[in-house]
Amino acid sequence: MTSPPPAGRPAYRDMTVAGWLDAVAAAEPAPGGGGAAAFTAALGAALVAMAARFAPASYGRAGDIAARADALRERALTLAEEDATAYRAVLEAYRLPKDTEGRRDRIGKALARACEVPLEIAEGAAEVAALGADIGEHGNPNLIGDAATGVHLAVAAVRSAAGLVRINARLGDLGTGPGDRARALLRAAESAAGRLG
Repeated sequence: MTSPPPAGRPAYRDMTVAGWLDAVAAAEPAPGGGGAAAFTAALGAALVAMAARFAPASYGRAGDIAARADALRERALTLAEEDATAYRAVLEAYRLPKDTEGRRDRIGKALARACEVPLEIAEGAAEVAALGADIGEHGNPNLIGDAATGVHLAVAAVRSAAGLVRINARLGDLGTGPGDRARALLRAAESAAGRLG
């Protein structure tokens, strides 16, 4: 369960497009790169779902692809909020006086969470890319451009989120596992994009 947005601010999913862009551009630490990656993944998923809904009836997986893309879009919107919460926790931990007992542990835990959220964004976006490649190959040829755009947006989301994973893993001394996973997801997403030329 995600924490509610700060008092006085609507949930990101409830903002207008212009309001969301204003929030990203504001002199505030969040939403930032993680939220932008999540919204990019959500937009890619929406395009994939739309392309799937126009697929010929003969492609039996189209309904499942549309439903899964819808679920990934919803999760991405939630992850945008979770990323902002995770990043604020990192900032709060770093702002503690240096002699605060447990400060180092709190920073480490906050960075671990700030690594987990973009990793989940990357995982969802990589799946969007794979779904989009499937529908681009087997769906309505008139919508291949839409499916391909969804795939390319998903790849951008994976690449962006993977970069955040590597940064936070390094800062939190979390080892190579998260970065390795992020790189594998990026390879998978790029491979999906390659299927559409």
